[in-house]
Amino acid sequence: MPKNEVMEGLQEQSADEEIPYQIDVSGWGSNPTSPSVKAYIVDSGSDVTSTVYPTNSPTVSGDVITLSVLKDLTAGVTYRIEVQFNIGSTIFECYFRVFCDH
Repeated sequence: MPKNEVMEGLQEQSADEEIPYQIDVSGWGSNPTSPSVKAYIVDSGSDVTSTVYPTNSPTVSGDVITLSVLKDLTAGVTYRIEVQFNIGSTIFECYFRVFCDH
């Protein structure tokens, strides 16, 4: 597993589900700030952030970043969700993948 892929790895989500994923960043440090999220289709690299995150406002509570609801996925497509955040003056980025199974 690449070093910046979250431990949970590949997630499965149906096209009808709407899930607000959470990332515990305590492995990188404490008190993350300025979280931002981008979503890409793995096969094409297309940026689909505005489609699958129409409300893109991640929040922070302690060491946990809660992403906005991921929705409107297309069956058979794998998405790469990239989360960037600051801890102090350092910028970190991690990602996970979501496969839309049906």
